[in-house]
Amino acid sequence: MYEYTADAFANRDDPIPVIRLDPSDDLDDDAEDTNEVPRKEGTRERLKRHKSQLKDNFRKAHGKASETSASVQDRLLEKLLQQVIPIEDLSENRKDADPTPTNFIERPAFNITTMSNNFRRFNARIGVVFVFQAKVIRLLSWKQWSHTLSFLAVYTFVCLDPYLLTVLPLVVLLLAILIPSFMARHPAPPTTITTDSFTYSTTGPPIAPAPTVKPVKELSKDFFRNMRDLQNCMEDFSRLHDKIIAIISPSTNFSNEPLSSTLFLFLVVTAAFMFIASHLMPWRFIFLTIGWTITSLGHPTIQRQMLTTHTTIVQPRAKPLQNSLQTFISHDIILDSSPETREVEIFELQKLSRAGEWDHWLFSSSPYDPFSSMRMETGRPIGCRFFEDVKSPRGWEWSEKKWALDLWSREWVEERIITGVEVETEGERWVYDIRYEGQEDDFVGVIDTGSSSHGGSFRAKKSLPVSWEEASDVDGAGRRGEWRRRRWVRMVKRRWEHDDGDGVGEEKK
Repeated sequence: MYEYTADAFANRDDPIPVIRLDPSDDLDDDAEDTNEVPRKEGTRERLKRHKSQLKDNFRKAHGKASETSASVQDRLLEKLLQQVIPIEDLSENRKDADPTPTNFIERPAFNITTMSNNFRRFNARIGVVFVFQAKVIRLLSWKQWSHTLSFLAVYTFVCLDPYLLTVLPLVVLLLAILIPSFMARHPAPPTTITTDSFTYSTTGPPIAPAPTVKPVKELSKDFFRNMRDLQNCMEDFSRLHDKIIAIISPSTNFSNEPLSSTLFLFLVVTAAFMFIASHLMPWRFIFLTIGWTITSLGHPTIQRQMLTTHTTIVQPRAKPLQNSLQTFISHDIILDSSPETREVEIFELQKLSRAGEWDHWLFSSSPYDPFSSMRMETGRPIGCRFFEDVKSPRGWEWSEKKWALDLWSREWVEERIITGVEVETEGERWVYDIRYEGQEDDFVGVIDTGSSSHGGSFRAKKSLPVSWEEASDVDGAGRRGEWRRRRWVRMVKRRWEHDDGDGVGEEKK
C-alpha cells in the first residue's frame, strides 16, 4: 500500500486534536439529561421508570451472549486493518510538538471501532447543518418571496452601513435563540380558551419544560435522513472539487505556458492597479450589486431567461473570443523556447602498471587527486569502464553527440586547488600525481621508513606540496606517481520527462 498520494491534499502532520471540554466527559449518549427541571416523581412516573429499567435489563441480558463474539470480531477486524493500513501515531514520535494539557486535548490514532462510533454520533448531530442548508436554499430560490426580500433588505442595510455587522450576531442571538426559547417555556394559551385580550402575556411562572437540542435516535427515520443528506453532500463536494480543479488547473499549473503566462501578467497588472486605486473604489456599491445579482439569479424566471441568453448569445460568441485570446497570446506572449543548458564533466583515470605502461582504469566524476576525499576514505576510485556507460544527470539529456577533451587542464586544476600533481599544458593534457622523495606508493600523507634491528619502527609525515607543477620532459617521468587523469566535457539540456537513470556525470555549477 502506498504511504501517500502525490499531488493530493492530506493532513500528514499531527492528527486533528479531539478537544475534551470537560475532563470528566465520557462522550456517552446515554447519560442523563441534567438540564431538566427537578420535580417530584409520582406513582405513574415510578412505574414507567421501573418498566424501562426492566426492558433495559432484558435487552442487556439478551445481548450479553453475543457481546463476546462481537468484541472478538471487532478485535480481529481491527488487527487486520492495522496490518493493512500503516498507522502512525505522530504525536508520540514528534519531539518538537508544543506541550498541550493532556486533560483537554487528545490525538488518537486511527481505530475502526472509534471511527464507527464517531460516525454514528456525528450523523446523529449533523442534522442542524442540513436544516440550515435547506433553509438557505429555500431562501435563495425564492420559495417565499417575502423572506427573500427581507434578507435583501437586511443585506442592503449592512452594505450601506458595514458597522451593522457588529449588531447582526446579537440580533440573530435574540431573534433566533432567546425569544423562541422563552416562548417555548411560556407558551401562549390555546385558542379554545376565551380571554378578554388576544395579546401574548409574558407574566406568570413557566409552564413548559425548557427546550433542548438532542441527537436523533439511531436507526430512526431522521438518522437515515441525515445519512441521505450526508451522502448527497459528499457527492456535491466531490463534483464541485473536480469541476474547480478542471477549470483552474489548466490555466494555473503552466501545462500551457503561454496561457499561464498571460494569466500571470494580467494578475500582476491587476494587483498593481488595486494596490494603488483600491481606496478609490466604491466597495459598498460593489458588494451590494454582487449580493443582489447572486440572489436574483436564484429566481426561476431569471434562471430561464439566463439559460436562453446563454444559448442564443453567449455560446455563439464564445468561440470568436477564444480565438482572439489565442491570437493575442501567440503574438504578444513570447517565451524562451530554448531549454537550459549546462556543462557536464567526467575524468578519465589511468593507472601505471608494473611493466611501466599506462592502463585505462575507469571514468569517474572525481579527479581522484592525491588529497581527494574519495582517495583518502575508500582508496579506490568509483565510476564506470566505458564512455557509453556514462549517463546524463537526472532530468537532463545530452545536447552534443560526443565528449570533448578539455584542453585547459591548468584552469580546472587551479579551480579545484589541487596540489601534488603535475600538469601537461600541451599534448594530451594529462595531470599526473607527483611522487616525492621517500614516498611509498601505498601510503598517502604518511610514510614508513622501515624498522631497525631492535624491532622498533619509525613513521614520519610527508611534507605536503604547496602547489601543482608544470610537466617537464627532463625529470618529470621519474617523479610521476601511479595515477593520471584528464577531463572530458559534454553539454546537456533540461528535459521535461523525469529520468530515473543515475549517471556518474556531475553537473558543473
